[in-house]
Amino acid sequence: MGGESELVAERASLGRTSTVERLADILRGRIIRGQYAPGERLAEDVLVKSLGVSRNTVREAFRLLSHERLLVHELNRGVFVRKLTVDDVVDIYRVRKLVECAAVRRLATRPAPLDDLAAAVADGEDAMRLADWRALGTANMMFHQAVGALAESPRVDELMRGILAELRLVFHLMADPRRLHEPYLQRNREVLAALAAGDVQRAERLLRKYLNDSEQVLVTAYTQQVDALP
Repeated sequence: MGGESELVAERASLGRTSTVERLADILRGRIIRGQYAPGERLAEDVLVKSLGVSRNTVREAFRLLSHERLLVHELNRGVFVRKLTVDDVVDIYRVRKLVECAAVRRLATRPAPLDDLAAAVADGEDAMRLADWRALGTANMMFHQAVGALAESPRVDELMRGILAELRLVFHLMADPRRLHEPYLQRNREVLAALAAGDVQRAERLLRKYLNDSEQVLVTAYTQQVDALP
């Protein structure tokens, strides 16, 4: 679970909206930040008490996130954070390449809003200085959320949140999170610099190579981790 201040903020947002979608967004955000691990059981009673929502709201949010392939319901056992397969990882990267590269490509005809990209890089640098590898992974995800946001589409934003939440479930099984995340901070800087210089074609080439390399590394490492599981 997150810190007390984060929980207060989550409860406040629910009090303003009181919607299933907002609760699902909170739980999805916790997955993206690495607060829930694959195979972890989500206790309905705990969420009802800690967030001040109804039991029906929690159940509807669970159903929504199950549809997004983030949670699974096991009969007579409860609701659990999903464990991904290697094929899931390959498919995630297939979608990422389609969406993120297209979002960058469209900047050839319009100015690029780069504040969120720059903020994610700065957060990554802060995490690197603190040797906080989970936070570095989160900053990296926020960078790619911001890349998707360049499409200026609420539907793409929603798609990217779900995709990145799934990807975070893969990160949990990685034995060396520093090795997994550290090399990509510099590559984020390079993509940002190309966009800031107005070189959209270079930014797209860098991003595509980045995603290809990341997929290869992650699939290899994840396959080894999954094979080692009992």
